[in-house]
Amino acid sequence: MSIDWAALGSVFGVSLVATVALVGLFTLGIVGLSHRERVAAEGGSAPLAVTGAYACFAACSAAVAYGIYLIVA
Repeated sequence: MSIDWAALGSVFGVSLVATVALVGLFTLGIVGLSHRERVAAEGGSAPLAVTGAYACFAACSAAVAYGIYLIVA
């Protein structure tokens, strides 16, 4: 039995990049919502920040749903 180290490294690299990207996207969503809270405390509104935050959360949800689809199928 032998281990294909190139394939193992490839899987590790793709997993690492996907994880960092997904966490970064979720973080951007949280930052957008916190910007909305800060602006609302000052009496304004931030529709672009809210729209961007919801888009980030939707992209995270889509990525998780696609990952579940790949596992189940």
